[in-house]
Amino acid sequence: MLIPKKVKHRKWHKGRGRNKRIASRKTDLAFGTIGLKATTGAWVTSRQIESARRAMTRAVKRGGKIWIRIFPNKPVTSKGSEMPMGKGKGAVDHYVSVVRPGTIMFEMAGVDDELARSALALAAYKLPVKTKIVTKGL
Repeated sequence: MLIPKKVKHRKWHKGRGRNKRIASRKTDLAFGTIGLKATTGAWVTSRQIESARRAMTRAVKRGGKIWIRIFPNKPVTSKGSEMPMGKGKGAVDHYVSVVRPGTIMFEMAGVDDELARSALALAAYKLPVKTKIVTKGL
């Protein structure tokens, strides 16, 4: 699973105005010929990214090339069950990637279009965002 080697701050704030803005970066295909674009916003965990990657890799039978354009660098904390109020913030539980609408999450190249579409559709089932498949405008 993807986790950062080192973070500047161990615990982060959640942030204000979640899922209100659209993406300004990673909005166009940069490496591959076909990609999976988010149409809604969400926090995508490192487990979900890995699950989608495995689904795509198995669907194309380890052919072609796959690029993961998102990286989970935001720590999410959780406290144990039945903990009283107070007593500080919980320990870091997992890492997420903040995905805004319009973000390209995965790209593929080197496989035929129909196989790539089916592989990206399988990956989309594993993700908590609504997606669409985009191709390079030739």
